[in-house]
Amino acid sequence: MNCIIIGAESDLGVHIDGARLGPVQLAKDLAGFYQGEILSFKQDETTIKSRNLSDRSKNKYEINQINEKLYNSILEKRKEGFFPLLIGGDKSVTIPSCLADARENEEIGCIIISAHADYNTFRTTETGNINGFPTACITGFECEELRTFHRGEIIQASKTVIIGARSMNEKEKDNLKYSGITVYTTEDIKKLGAKDVIDQAFEIASYKTKSVHICYDLDIIDPSIAPGISIPEFNGIDEELATNINDQILTHFNVVSGYDLVELNPLRDQARKTEQIAINLLFKVIKQIEQLPDKKIDEEY
Repeated sequence: MNCIIIGAESDLGVHIDGARLGPVQLAKDLAGFYQGEILSFKQDETTIKSRNLSDRSKNKYEINQINEKLYNSILEKRKEGFFPLLIGGDKSVTIPSCLADARENEEIGCIIISAHADYNTFRTTETGNINGFPTACITGFECEELRTFHRGEIIQASKTVIIGARSMNEKEKDNLKYSGITVYTTEDIKKLGAKDVIDQAFEIASYKTKSVHICYDLDIIDPSIAPGISIPEFNGIDEELATNINDQILTHFNVVSGYDLVELNPLRDQARKTEQIAINLLFKVIKQIEQLPDKKIDEEY
């Protein structure tokens, strides 16, 4: 199958600048071995970005603008038979990617590799950073304002798995308590190992679904190893385990229909450590996509 890279150059979902530069840098790095098309979507350069931590809906309008463009473009490329590989950007850009996948396949599961559960809403957020909302948004828990462009099914919470969560506020924990979402913490990964966790995650996410969407947030890795993250969380996993998680995902790639890699912030990286990890992950994913059988989608959206 032909891969198409979607560069989502936005950091409007977080008060820290820099994640919008991640796709730009990674696209340059990928040029050496990726010969396919790269589509770039940039946040409006005229936007005066809100960084006010008391603003509970920072940059909501501007985020919806770029996310609607991403959503429609991803749908169009899916219709043409491409496998979309989205590179962010802060995690708010995974909203259109996940929802476009759900629009095409109707019944999908989702596996989210992240230090944050991202199950906040405008009601429960402590920072107003919309990059902390995606899981709630794509599973239909409030956040209707962030999916106004979506015309299709949401992703069922019972088919959603979060792997590596280690930072949640109390209200977010309350949101998750009865959500039906399965959560594996960082300690679970270290205890069980990458293979068991990923196998269990796919068993949940692929049960009575057509496919599984993957969101890989680089903040899963400890910032002492991968410092190029906007909102770092300590006590993360090491590079070897992060690589093993991705490798185990690739063994299930016959049921994967979308892949996002997000949150590289070059402005916070040191000696390009995080960038190199991201490139190593993407190289393997692209090679795996190219081995998938071609798929042509004929129906109208």
